[in-house]
Amino acid sequence: MKFHFDFPIKKMDSPMAHHHRILMMGSCFTENIGQYLRSHSFQVLENPNGILFNPVSVADAIYSYINKVSINEEDLFQLNETWHSWKFHSRYSGITKEEALTKMNHSIDEAHQFLKTASYMIVTLGSAWVYELTDAAYGTAGNIVANNHKAPASWFHRRLLTAEGVQNLLASVIDSLRNFNPILKIIFTISPVRHLREGVIENNRSKAVLIQAVHDLVAAYEHLYYFPSYELVIDDLRDYRFYAEDLVHPNYQATQYVWEKFVDACIDESSSQLFKTIREIKLAYQHKPFNPSTQQHQQFLNKYELVTQRLMEQYPYLRLQVELDYFRSGVRNQEQVD
Repeated sequence: MKFHFDFPIKKMDSPMAHHHRILMMGSCFTENIGQYLRSHSFQVLENPNGILFNPVSVADAIYSYINKVSINEEDLFQLNETWHSWKFHSRYSGITKEEALTKMNHSIDEAHQFLKTASYMIVTLGSAWVYELTDAAYGTAGNIVANNHKAPASWFHRRLLTAEGVQNLLASVIDSLRNFNPILKIIFTISPVRHLREGVIENNRSKAVLIQAVHDLVAAYEHLYYFPSYELVIDDLRDYRFYAEDLVHPNYQATQYVWEKFVDACIDESSSQLFKTIREIKLAYQHKPFNPSTQQHQQFLNKYELVTQRLMEQYPYLRLQVELDYFRSGVRNQEQVD
C-alpha cells in the first residue's frame, strides 16, 4: 500500500556546491533549510532583514542590499519601549535608536558585500497578503510592512496581492539582481507553512497567487529554478502527522524529508558525498566528555583534528574552523554548541 504520493522533482542544471555562496531570504521555512545548509558547512547568509513573508518586503529588502540603502533615525519608531523598523524583523530592534540602527545597517552592509559574489539566492515566499499602514500608525499610510511588531490591529489594512502584480514586481527585482551580479542563480520556493490566522480559504488564495506568479517567472527566465517545498508537504506527505502541534509549521520529520529531496535535486553530488564526514566532525565537536583531561579524550581530539584539517586542506571553503580550533585546544565555543 502507498501512504503518500511520491512525485519526481526536476534536478537543477547547475546544482549548488560547497564553494558557492548562498543568500537565503523569505519565510521561517527559509531558516529550516538554512540550518541544514549551515550544519553541512555551506557558505550561507540567511535573512539579513529577518523573516519576511510577503513578496513586497522581499523585493524592498533586495533593493536595499543592491543599492546599500541605510536605515536612518526617521525610519524608526518606538513601541513597547523598543525602537523598530517596519522593514526589519524584531530581532533587529533595539532599546535605543543607536542599537537598532547599528544592527540594521550592519546587516545591510553585510548583505551588500555577500550579494556581490553570491552564486545562488534562495527565496521562499510565504504569503501574498500584505499589511499596509493606516493613518493611526507611526509611518507613512499605505506603506507595506515586513513585520507588525505586535502593534495594534488598527494600525494596519490587509490586502491580497494579485499574481500579475507579484510577477511584475519580482521580474523587476530579478533584472536588477542580474545587473548587479550576473552569475547569480535564483531558486524560488513556496513555504508550506499554513497561515491559518488569515483563514483556511484566505491561506489557499494566497498560496495560489504566489504559485502562479513564481511559475510564470520560472518559465520566462532561464536562470530561475522552482523547488517544490510546498507540494512536498501538502501533496506528498499530506498528513497532520508531519505538522507541529500548532498544525501550522511542518515538524522535524517533514523538514528532514524536504531537505533530503532538496539535496537530491539541488546539491552537487561531490558535495553531498562529504556530508557523512562533516556530520561526523560536527558530532565529535558536540561530544561532551566526562573527563576532558584523560588520555583517551586527548586521543579523541587528536583524531578529529587530523580528520578536520585534512578535509579543510582538500576543501578550504568548508566552514569548519570552529571545530578545528576546538580539536586543537580542547576549548569549546559554547555558543556554537548551545
